[in-house]
Amino acid sequence: MSLGRELKRRARMMVAPAVFLAITGYFGWNATQGDRGLVAYAQRQQLLHEVVADQAAAKAERDAWSIRVSGLRARHLDPDTLDERARAMLNLADPNDVIVKLGPQDKLF
Repeated sequence: MSLGRELKRRARMMVAPAVFLAITGYFGWNATQGDRGLVAYAQRQQLLHEVVADQAAAKAERDAWSIRVSGLRARHLDPDTLDERARAMLNLADPNDVIVKLGPQDKLF
């Protein structure tokens, strides 16, 4: 009989630490692997860096196009830009022009 009581007493003593250990393990796992854990934080930081780089590239492209379009405004009509666009749209070239053919992977800007 005393052996049964001793086992019950020890089992009862082990329940609280086991529960607290399980809760600690659960929160520790969620702190690293959960939706808002350290791994997800690192992924969000990587995504943020990619988006900032994409934003900088888009801003540079927008600025380049803004400079090109400003040459076609009515108040400030750049003759070179107008001539370039007219030749591109009509697919014409001046006999004195040097024509350089670009491949499909080459970009002007």
